[in-house]
Amino acid sequence: MENTHSTNYGTYVLVWLGLVALTTLTVAVAGLNLASLTIVVALAIATTKSLLVANYFMHVKSDSRVFKVFILVCIVIFLTMIILTFVDLIFRIS
Repeated sequence: MENTHSTNYGTYVLVWLGLVALTTLTVAVAGLNLASLTIVVALAIATTKSLLVANYFMHVKSDSRVFKVFILVCIVIFLTMIILTFVDLIFRIS
């Protein structure tokens, strides 16, 4: 079963321009001293960019709900492993 997606070239160009703008924003924020907010802002921008790429260039936006659930499960497992690793690291150091 093939998914039909009707994203035109104009949308791709707009998404690409958004990615360029977000990359420029990332570079600009890296030069600022935001203290502890630097990582939060960088991760928010990176998350936005990855969602744009996944939805439009990887066509996740037009995929079935089951495929989206599989992606969500993978992300939750990945984040759980990262969180558990850092919690373990914090308790080993202290």
